[in-house]
Amino acid sequence: MKRPSPRFVLVGLAAALLLTAGACSSGTKTTTADASKSTTSVPTTAPVGKTIVELAAGNPELSTLVAAVKAAGLVDTLAGTGPYTVFAPTNAAFAALPAGTVENLLKPENKDQLIKVLTYHVVPGAVTSSQLVDGPVTTVEKQPVTIKIDGKTVMVNDATVVTADVMASNGVVHVIDKVLLPPTS
Repeated sequence: MKRPSPRFVLVGLAAALLLTAGACSSGTKTTTADASKSTTSVPTTAPVGKTIVELAAGNPELSTLVAAVKAAGLVDTLAGTGPYTVFAPTNAAFAALPAGTVENLLKPENKDQLIKVLTYHVVPGAVTSSQLVDGPVTTVEKQPVTIKIDGKTVMVNDATVVTADVMASNGVVHVIDKVLLPPTS
């Protein structure tokens, strides 16, 4: 089986070991977290050729995210070979932001800020919920998010993963219930 490339190791030796073990498991579940809450599984494989962008565009609950990705000019990047792990906020997550935040971010003059917010939701490599470990993980935006696992609940900063392990041809999507905002310096 294909092992993850060392350049995608997210956090220290512990994560490297967990990623290797997860990639080489033979169907035995050795997870430290499982975001699914029932025996009916979340789809873990994408239809042939569906990229992260195509999967998001096909989900009406992610339409605000798709609009933001388009406004930021990141469609080609997230449709590329990757692999990427995307923590994808729902429309309700965007709606919960203070009034005017989304509209402000979508303005052309705020494109750099929008890119920072969106890339704060992306981690290099395809990391499934069973490969996540407690602790910081550096995003494409270069700022860390903090993963916290409590039983079957997976948190990313203060957002909860509501749908885990939606597999795309170029990575994996974990749907979250809040928008992650990078720390300001």
